[in-house]
Amino acid sequence: MEKITLSEQEVINALCYFHAKFKKVQPTDVEVELMYDDMAGFTAEAYLNGQMDFYNTVNFITAIRLYLDEKLNRDSISARIMLELHDDAGIIANIEW
Repeated sequence: MEKITLSEQEVINALCYFHAKFKKVQPTDVEVELMYDDMAGFTAEAYLNGQMDFYNTVNFITAIRLYLDEKLNRDSISARIMLELHDDAGIIANIEW
């Protein structure tokens, strides 16, 4: 079984790419703030031109799948994606095939 880990910056990049793709802008135009709450789980706020959009855990996984497919040229359908919160590394994604 193959495994990779996306760093917190790569998770942010995935969410920026996802948000930018559907807003038809460049990923560098998007700012993302990642958060974790025991009740809500993994969430993020994406900012573009002063407007904020909210992302939940399902959106995280969807964004990472798109990033895997289009940026890393990997099969996202068979990937098992697990988000984790670490004191040192922040929010990361462990992926297994």
